[in-house]
Amino acid sequence: MEVKQINDIKKGYFEAIEEGKEAGKMTYTWAGDSKFIIDHTEVNEEFSGKGVGKKLVLAAVDYARSNNLKIIPLCPFAKSVFDKNEDIRDVLFS
Repeated sequence: MEVKQINDIKKGYFEAIEEGKEAGKMTYTWAGDSKFIIDHTEVNEEFSGKGVGKKLVLAAVDYARSNNLKIIPLCPFAKSVFDKNEDIRDVLFS
């Protein structure tokens, strides 16, 4: 599964692609220069239960770490991933 990121000045998204199909998408909005808000995560029903949503959140965590950014997870799914995985909380905005 490949996760691509599309980013512009105000917002962007991470998209999971498997075998040419969109498996899931997670959108975010910039909140200044150093943080972004994960506002929605959606997984294609065909890929439900395959960890697609978590892969999207982890891609955002990698991006945040690589660029010294913080994340505000307003999306309930993204928030639940942070709640369950202590090792990724270093990128949370507090």
